[in-house]
Amino acid sequence: MKQAPLFASERSAAQLLDMKPRDFRELVEAGHLPPGRVIAPGMVRWDVEDLRRVMRGEAVDGMGDVRW
Repeated sequence: MKQAPLFASERSAAQLLDMKPRDFRELVEAGHLPPGRVIAPGMVRWDVEDLRRVMRGEAVDGMGDVRW
């Protein structure tokens, strides 16, 4: 049984969102996607659950009380 990752590399996070790593990086740099977390020196990973919340529209600041 393959388990879903808790954290993903830039490449894996881009694959989870069905986009190229360059496009993913641009969205992160523009603030549209959350930044990665440094989990060890030189090792950055993205929280997969954070990415899921963003894609579901659940991570919009100041909009927690809006019903879509």
